[in-house]
Amino acid sequence: MATTYLTAAADSGPRPDGQFAGHGRRRRDPYLLAAGFFVIYAVLSTSRYLNFKTMSWDLGIFEQVIGSYARLQPPVSDLKGPGFLILGDHFSPMVALISPFYRLFPTAITMLIAQALLFALAVVPVTRTAARLLGRANGVAIGVAYGLSWGVQRAVDFDFHEICFAVPMIAFALEALVHQRWRTALAWALPLVLVKEDLGLTAAAIAMLVALRARHTQPRIVTVAISVGTACVLACVVTVGVVIPGFSAAGDYDYWSKLSSAGGLAGGDIDEKVRTLLWILLPTTGLLALRSPLLLASVPTLAWRFLSNDEHYWSTDWHYNAVLMPIVTLALVDAIPRLRHNRLRAYAHHLPLALSAVALALSTALPVASLTHAETYRTGPEARAADQALATIPDRASVEANIVPSAHLAPRCQVYWIGDTRGITPDYIAYYDATMTWQGVLDYARRLHPNATYTPLIDTDGYWILRRVSPG
Repeated sequence: MATTYLTAAADSGPRPDGQFAGHGRRRRDPYLLAAGFFVIYAVLSTSRYLNFKTMSWDLGIFEQVIGSYARLQPPVSDLKGPGFLILGDHFSPMVALISPFYRLFPTAITMLIAQALLFALAVVPVTRTAARLLGRANGVAIGVAYGLSWGVQRAVDFDFHEICFAVPMIAFALEALVHQRWRTALAWALPLVLVKEDLGLTAAAIAMLVALRARHTQPRIVTVAISVGTACVLACVVTVGVVIPGFSAAGDYDYWSKLSSAGGLAGGDIDEKVRTLLWILLPTTGLLALRSPLLLASVPTLAWRFLSNDEHYWSTDWHYNAVLMPIVTLALVDAIPRLRHNRLRAYAHHLPLALSAVALALSTALPVASLTHAETYRTGPEARAADQALATIPDRASVEANIVPSAHLAPRCQVYWIGDTRGITPDYIAYYDATMTWQGVLDYARRLHPNATYTPLIDTDGYWILRRVSPG
C-alpha cells in the first residue's frame, strides 16, 4: 500500500506552537520559492514593457488611475474618455495602495514590480499549507506547480490588472480556513470587495465555507461568517447597482451587456468553455480538487465568466484565470489528506511531483519560456527606436495614442485613446502600426480631426508621430 498522506500530515503537521516540525529550512521553503518567483514574474513583465510589447490598453489606463491617486486627485483615465472616472467602470479602489510608490517612481515598472510581488506572495500560503498537510517535499512540489501554473503566468504576461491584489488575499484566506483560523480567513476575504466588484461574491463564498466548517465546533463563528458573507453580497449589489452607475456618465453598469441572454453555456461556445474548465482543473490538480468543498470559492468567478458572451472572459488567455489558481491548488491540498479510497491514495501519493513536472513541461509553451531567450534581457533596436520616437513628444503634451505608445507616455503626458478624444484636438498623435504608410497615417489624422492640420515628425519601425500645426 502506498504511504498515505494522513501519516505524512501527522509527521509534518503544525506543532502546538504553530511552527513546522523538522529543521528550520522547512519553514524557509515557502519564502525562498516566493522570492524566486518574484524575480521570475518581475523580469517577465518588466522586460515585456521595456521591449515595447504591451498587450493591452489596460496598462496605460491603470497608470493614469494610479497616477491620479498619487496626486491626491479623483481616479481619472483619459484613455477611457476625457475626464472618465474609473469608478464608473470597475470598483477597484485597492489599487490606490500602489500610488505612494508610483509618486516616487512614476513609471509602469513600479506597477509591474508591485504586481510581481503580490503574485509571488501567494506562493507562501500555498506552499506552507501543502508542506504542513503533505510533508516538506510535496509542499515544495505544490509550490512550484502553483508558481508556474498557466493561469498565473498568463496574468503576469498581461501587463497589469487589479486582480493581483485578490490572488494573495484568496490564498491567505483559504490557508486560514484549512487550519481553522476562522476569523483570520474572514479578515483576509472581506477586503476583496475593494479589489473588484465581482469579488464580493468570492468573499461571500469563502465566508460560507467558514460557516460550513465551523458549524460543529464553533457555532458563534457561524453567525459571524454568515454576517460577513451577507455584507459582502450586499456590498457587491450596492457597488454594481448604485456606486458604479453613480460615477458612470451613462448612469449604469456597462458590463451587464456582456452577459449572454442564452445563458452563456448554450451554443457553439460550449466546447471552448468545457476545455477551459478542464484546463483549470486537470493540469493544476489532476481533478482531485473536485473532492474539496474549497472549490466552491471558484463558483462566483466561473459563473459570471461562463455566462458571458465575451470570448475573452471564458478563454484561457489574459488574466481571468489567476484568481482561480490559489483556489483549485488549495482545494487539492485540502482534499488529499481526506482521501479514504486506497486507489485514490496511491494516485494522490505521486500527484504533487507529477503536477510540478506538468507545470514545468507546459511552461515551455507559456510566457516563462521567454526567460530562456537572450533577447529578453536586453532592449533591441526596435525598442530603442520606439523610445527615441516617443522622446520627441514633450512632457505634459496632449497625445492621442494607441496601445503601445499610450503605456509609455501616460506618466508624463495627457494621453487619450486614438479616435476617442470626444472633440479634443491633441497636440500630438502617436500611433504604432508596422503596416501603415505616411499617407495612410495622415489620412487617418484628417478623418479624426478634419479641422486640424498635423505634420509628420517621426517614422521609425512602425511608430508614427504627428504634431498639430493648426488649431482644430
